[in-house]
Amino acid sequence: MASVAATDYVFPAATTPPGIAAIQRALMWAVGAGGAIVFIEPSPYELMTLASVVFFFATGLRMRPVFIPLLILLFLLNIGYTICSAYLMDKKEILNWILTSWYMAITALFFAMVLSENTAERLEYLRRGLIFGALIASLAGIAGYFRLVPGAGYDLFTLYSRARGTFKDPNVLGAYLILPAMFLLQGVVTQSTAKAFRSAIGLGIISLAVLLSFSRASWGQLIGCSAFMLVLMYLTTPTQAQRRRIVTVAIAAAVFAALLLVVLLSFDSIGGLFKERASFNQTYDSGRFGRFGRHALGFQMALELPLGIGPLQFTKFFPEDTHNSFLNAFMSGGWISGICFPALTFITVVMGFKLIFVRVPWQRAYLAVFAGFLGTFFEAFIIDVDHWRHFWMTLGIMWAMIAAAHMYVYRASPQAAT
Repeated sequence: MASVAATDYVFPAATTPPGIAAIQRALMWAVGAGGAIVFIEPSPYELMTLASVVFFFATGLRMRPVFIPLLILLFLLNIGYTICSAYLMDKKEILNWILTSWYMAITALFFAMVLSENTAERLEYLRRGLIFGALIASLAGIAGYFRLVPGAGYDLFTLYSRARGTFKDPNVLGAYLILPAMFLLQGVVTQSTAKAFRSAIGLGIISLAVLLSFSRASWGQLIGCSAFMLVLMYLTTPTQAQRRRIVTVAIAAAVFAALLLVVLLSFDSIGGLFKERASFNQTYDSGRFGRFGRHALGFQMALELPLGIGPLQFTKFFPEDTHNSFLNAFMSGGWISGICFPALTFITVVMGFKLIFVRVPWQRAYLAVFAGFLGTFFEAFIIDVDHWRHFWMTLGIMWAMIAAAHMYVYRASPQAAT
């Protein structure tokens, strides 16, 4: 028998009617774009995700055995949350927190299932939607920060003199923009001159929004994820010419970014807040009850409380929230959630590293998603990411591409061909 061609797995669109496939692609784009507008509830992301879940299941979406471990971990994670909050369910905010956690888990599993089929095509439309949404959120944040929007635009798109765009929190805006920035950076490095120029403009807009969010974690993510992804692209690129371009563009982008930063910091409003935020001597970080002091004390409590203390209860014992997603899992869901959340994230990271050099048609997009997920994974040690929509989306995408890569390699192997 002849070996299985690449397109037999990557684009199995022949079995899907063209009209159905077009709606599926449109929904992927809409979900990606809708994720940028979350300062209203229900947000467009929730509406588009719900519509996508209904439509994809109605048109034959399948649960694959490879996702059973993901399903079990997500189920146990939220069972822990639910058990530990049973005595708090009479409070509306607790009930909403639990329902949101279950919803996030469902979206992660949904993205894993959807993108494991027809991976390259569906991921491309999701990528386009993410970039579009990121530009909208970035422009809103920039316009609000520089008071370019009349009326109440400044208060709507900023918080504490920091750009938040179409998000409720500047930190979430900055973190959300990292993955679209990775996609655009790839365009700058690999596309033709005209397309690379457009990608460079988009990358500049998003980078400026990240700067004006004044989120130190997002600053670090943008730099660290960009460097990490470019190194992976350099190592996985087969041609020497493409490697030279990656190095050249990376150096040029670094020089341009440094010059632009110098110009922006010359503005008093930006320079003053930048110096304040860039300082490592923040009052809420240091001290016995500072960010890192709370981490140590909180983990001591976690060892003594198998059932935790329940969601949103940490501030009753300490001045601020946990600001550590792993600690928050222990506090909110006891030992069950405290074990499942690290297991879920660490397993995803380990599997992600194992597939870096696997040659699949969507390898470039995989490197961007993995870099973005790894950045959020590290950020989870210093902030609560467990209710960030884009975190669970990226987690689902990672599982989808890992599963798809294994199936692609298997179907293209001589053993499968015989």
